[in-house]
Amino acid sequence: MRIHRALARAGVASRRSAEELVAAGRVLVNGTAASIGQIVDLDHDAITVDGRPIAAPVPDQWIVLNKPAGVMTTRADPRGRPTVFDLVPRIPGLTYVGRLDLLTEGVLLFTTDGALAHELLHPRAGLERAYTATVTGDAPAAVRAARRGVMLDDGPVRVADAEASPIGQGRWAFTVTITEGRRREVRRLCKALGLFVERLVRIRFGPVGIGTLPVGRTRPVTARELELLKALAHAPA
Repeated sequence: MRIHRALARAGVASRRSAEELVAAGRVLVNGTAASIGQIVDLDHDAITVDGRPIAAPVPDQWIVLNKPAGVMTTRADPRGRPTVFDLVPRIPGLTYVGRLDLLTEGVLLFTTDGALAHELLHPRAGLERAYTATVTGDAPAAVRAARRGVMLDDGPVRVADAEASPIGQGRWAFTVTITEGRRREVRRLCKALGLFVERLVRIRFGPVGIGTLPVGRTRPVTARELELLKALAHAPA
């Protein structure tokens, strides 16, 4: 793995800070100054920071958060708004997998395994994202149109499934499954279908569902969920 990831996994620093340590010449690999992006083998290479050996790397962490509305999917917000990192454990190297916009709730994954996260977000993984929107408008007609395919300004939406159920007072639960993660894609899809969105929740990200996880709380990704995520990431194109 690359040297900055090795340092992050060992709890030395975040990946960005680890790169700064390497650039400053404070990291040695087998007695020689490390270079940014260098590949290391944790089983064979001796890595030190300021002359001290790094600790054994901790296993990669995977966490799911039920993100509330009004929380930014970013590490820090210049306007001082709450971020998802206010709600998850402080783990070196932790990053989110994909993102949710400010008002969208639901499943958001975090991991220290940046390589696997990158593979999951690649289009070839075909990772499904399922959302339920509380909407007004002609939801049955929207379902039929969504299944036929909808063109947005940045290309067609790949709708794997769509359905709608009445929930009273002219509102519908409009559930749609897509295999992409373009910016505000579901909100733009609903607008194109003539639906007004009152609330939007991502209920599933690949094999990881929201279940009974309370809003604003986290849980570990299960071994079975992680196994399925890895299978998706490594599936042949």
